[in-house]
Amino acid sequence: MLCLLTALGSYGDVYPVIKLGAALAERGHRVKLLANPYFAEPIERAGLELVPVSTPEAYERLTHDRRLWHPLLGLRVIFRWAATEAMPDIYQALERLHEPGETVIGAHPLDFASRVAAEALGANVTSIVYAPMTVWSDDSPPRLPGGLAGLGWPRWWNRMMLTVGELLVERRSITGRINAFRAQKGLGRIGRVYPDWAFGTGHTLCLYPEWFGPTPIDLPGEFDTSGFPLGGEPDAPLDAGLEAFLQAGDAPIVFTPGTANRAGRAFFAAALDACRRLGARGVLLTKYPEQLPDPLPDYAHWASLAPLGPLLSRSAAFVHHGGIGSSAQGLAAGAPQLIQPMAFDQLDNAHRLIELGVAEELLPRAFTGAAVAAALSRLLGSTDTARQCEDLAARCDSKAALDEACESLERRVGIPTTPAKPVTKHLAATFAKLA
Repeated sequence: MLCLLTALGSYGDVYPVIKLGAALAERGHRVKLLANPYFAEPIERAGLELVPVSTPEAYERLTHDRRLWHPLLGLRVIFRWAATEAMPDIYQALERLHEPGETVIGAHPLDFASRVAAEALGANVTSIVYAPMTVWSDDSPPRLPGGLAGLGWPRWWNRMMLTVGELLVERRSITGRINAFRAQKGLGRIGRVYPDWAFGTGHTLCLYPEWFGPTPIDLPGEFDTSGFPLGGEPDAPLDAGLEAFLQAGDAPIVFTPGTANRAGRAFFAAALDACRRLGARGVLLTKYPEQLPDPLPDYAHWASLAPLGPLLSRSAAFVHHGGIGSSAQGLAAGAPQLIQPMAFDQLDNAHRLIELGVAEELLPRAFTGAAVAAALSRLLGSTDTARQCEDLAARCDSKAALDEACESLERRVGIPTTPAKPVTKHLAATFAKLA
């Protein structure tokens, strides 16, 4: 089987695809990752072939756009990039690489080209979903800014909010571009992109467990749910400086606003103030050290990147932006989490973590040193939180999740596998798991 996997986004988005690709390669399949060359090093280190999409310079430009972290404008920015720069590159690669009858394409939610290829080339496409927010359900919609949709609202209201989102985001950023591209391939126009067209491939693979995001009951097609693949390099050693810091005192609190975030100065100022107030030590993760004071106080340590698995397993708590990769790593490590959500799926992920009893949330305007310290005190002092963290960590099995994800893709080309797990589509049953 030839597996063409598209990996778009930041490290938290790309690492799970690398893990899935490596697992497929171990099972004897040919795997190619379509991704930005900015991520060439971890892709090649995993022994996978990189097919370039866009350029490192384009990725850097995207991360410099301050609108990226706005709840509404951020979606427009990333959608336009996906429809203007990523879509043509991905489609050209698919035309060149696609082998009819032998190929499965694992399409990222922002990969519009693969959805076009499903029609124009007859390609076998699976929509791969990394966070529940991507799969809109009128019965269990994601949390939106301002709480404008959710389980407390009637279906008609939730459907109306989806239409509002279509008008404010999709039609202003991607619908016209996608239709123009489709016309070049001899295809007709589409209406709503999400979820109607984007998940119209007939098969969706959700890389998170049902207890984190129940399968929607009101969407057509086949849904497989695996679990968190826990991207990153779990066996990678920590660098010498970070290792020395960890050994020099109590378990620290880990802080990161996201690997692509260049606007984290206020986040880190609040982090350092919170550590001072708590008498705690902190590890500050950012690829952009100009956001940090120089020198750092002796109770803090900076690292550009670090494998979150081994780091969080030796940490007291995890403070982050609510990206799905960070959220999953925090769950797997059994770490209490404090979330500062800004855009994309972060608000919805934060809500789910809070409902699971392992997290609190502070929106950016409320993210001060005093507020962070108070929230961390509550989290670290709660036996209920500690118990929930431990219970959910025991349910995170990356190896089993990867096996199930691989088998889901193998079934698409008729490779015999173990029977798929039955996926409940009854809301009462699925939400009971969250209780």
